[in-house]
Amino acid sequence: MTGPLGTPPESGGVCVVGGGLAGITAAIRLADLGLPVTLLESRADLGGATYSFRRDGLTVDTGQHVFLRCYRAYRDLLDRLGTAAGTELQRRFEVPVLLPGRPPYLLARRNLPAPAHLLPALAGYRLLNPAERLAAVRAAVALRRVDPDSPATDLRSFGDWLADHGQTPRLVRRLWDLITVAALNVPSTQASLALAAQVFRTGLLETADAGDIGRPLVPLTELHSAAARRVLERLGARVRLRSRVRWIHPEPAGFRVGVDGGELAADGVVLAVPHHVASALVPPAAAPAAAEWNRLGAAPIVNVHLRYAHRVTRLTMAAAVESPAQWIFDRSSPDAGDEQHLVVSLSAADAEIDRPAAELVAAQREALAELLPAARRTPVRDAFVTREPRATFRQTPGTRAYRPAAGTRLPGLVLAGAWTDTGWPDTMEGAVRSGETAADILARQLASRPRHHTEAAR
Repeated sequence: MTGPLGTPPESGGVCVVGGGLAGITAAIRLADLGLPVTLLESRADLGGATYSFRRDGLTVDTGQHVFLRCYRAYRDLLDRLGTAAGTELQRRFEVPVLLPGRPPYLLARRNLPAPAHLLPALAGYRLLNPAERLAAVRAAVALRRVDPDSPATDLRSFGDWLADHGQTPRLVRRLWDLITVAALNVPSTQASLALAAQVFRTGLLETADAGDIGRPLVPLTELHSAAARRVLERLGARVRLRSRVRWIHPEPAGFRVGVDGGELAADGVVLAVPHHVASALVPPAAAPAAAEWNRLGAAPIVNVHLRYAHRVTRLTMAAAVESPAQWIFDRSSPDAGDEQHLVVSLSAADAEIDRPAAELVAAQREALAELLPAARRTPVRDAFVTREPRATFRQTPGTRAYRPAAGTRLPGLVLAGAWTDTGWPDTMEGAVRSGETAADILARQLASRPRHHTEAAR
């Protein structure tokens, strides 16, 4: 049920601040336990960074999101929301790699146990010379021995490690950064070795099918936000949209949360907002070092949308090397006829985030013309750019020190978000796992103390 903030039930309640994937997950998990839950989201819809908007009759996602088979928590959430059918998951890892002037090379795993499943693909990767292929295989074997949980590992850059293991700049561009830039939103020269090792070990090197790629087939608003609201309201949770939280004050019996238009009293709070917002909202007693969270910084992603008058490729997804393009996705609507809507996703987009849209469009039109010959002779009916200035935190060496655990110094107040210390990079999987962890901790804390009747919001 939605509506004005009202009187929480006699048994007390929980306030979840932030309606992204972390907040959605925490709210569902707590509501499943029978706790009264109010979810507060400042935007007009749930979903956080994973949302859609309308443009000239077209539903457009703010960014192109993908997931892997190893995203256990995220895929469980889709099952719970009833939207898993709105995604497509590869039967096996398979990525066409494009190089200007060359035919695509299919980088694909074999039906072999890890890590042998990738050895044929690396051994036959024609975009590398034989010496580079051998060096890549040796580095992949060595990467399996890197401990991503070691604090020392997090203090080193992945680029330095690759150089120490004989990886040339060309080899890094054509292989390692193909994954690193997309997964960590920074190039290997800037990436934490710990996070890079987690990505490659968990996604590609330890389990044969872990890296199989999934992608949405429906708009993100349909995949996440609309379904989440239906599930939460069926559970009796209150969903309050366009409700910006201004402050959180600890009270002897719980917390008071200041919201536009009033206050809400709650026994417990899940603070599931981005780190720069959380650092300003969290009570000092809960996290005296909260200002340090801002040192996580931000890394941008830019997406360039090109709507061609006719189909220019049958590829649904491809990666590009030695090109201004990075990853290319076909987001054509099923009822678009012969028209094709391609999205070029540019991660680590520091150089692109403030560049004029016309320049970005021109650069990507030329890049696709070099990669996909049919694109050069096909008119573009529409082109536009979407920008995510704070798509992820900047996943550089030393960032683990600034990622807090879910629990705080105030029992009853917990943190959630992909930026917290999940052991995962800033991904949808990390966000969902953080929501699970935060909800479990809060539920235990509330169960260990008497519940208080909370006062009506004012």
